[in-house]
Amino acid sequence: MKALRVLIGCATSCVALDAFLARGHDAWQCDILPADRPTNRHIQDDIRTVLTWGWDLLIVSNPPCTRLCRSGQRWLYGPGKTPPKKLPKGRTHESMIAEFKEGVAVFEACFNAPIPHVAVENPEMNIHAREAMPYLPRPQIVQPWWFGDAVFKATGLYLRNLPELTETNRLTPPARGTDEYRRWAAIHRAPPGPDRWKIRSKTFPGMAAAWADQWGSYAKQKDAAA
Repeated sequence: MKALRVLIGCATSCVALDAFLARGHDAWQCDILPADRPTNRHIQDDIRTVLTWGWDLLIVSNPPCTRLCRSGQRWLYGPGKTPPKKLPKGRTHESMIAEFKEGVAVFEACFNAPIPHVAVENPEMNIHAREAMPYLPRPQIVQPWWFGDAVFKATGLYLRNLPELTETNRLTPPARGTDEYRRWAAIHRAPPGPDRWKIRSKTFPGMAAAWADQWGSYAKQKDAAA
């Protein structure tokens, strides 16, 4: 069976890229920011410009989600609602709405891309995002520690023509209040700062390996049977 052409979208870490390359796939990574390390497999561009390049599998690991997730709902208008009384410093309600609309546009472009198999990562969406994209399936919610990564991070996976992930190396979470528990919760405890978004959008090797093994194999078998 021939190798798949795989696009890892909205990613800079090369973690998922490395997982697919290690399994012999023709994998590429795309983001508007440069890659975290030197690689000739990174396309620095808006992902929407490369979606028609003949990919077999698309995994969008960290699309713009701040205004789409439940935590971002408080900044948006809703039926019978009023704008929030206090916005983050330097922000306007109009800018929040603009970010929400851009997030929806990117998500829709990726999920509906002309690619046979698609997975888009995003937290559970707020009511406004759900109303904007009512056709979306309910996400599969997974945790990195189901795949051997000692981290708490509920991750929503919106899938089109791909199976839900199966656990590969489920760890036992540590007891609350312990130092180990706090280490596992480092993403949620990340302090405010310019790099907080990067910490919270990290891709972990165990989960990336599951993507490559399970979705890569599934897409390859479907491609061979077509």
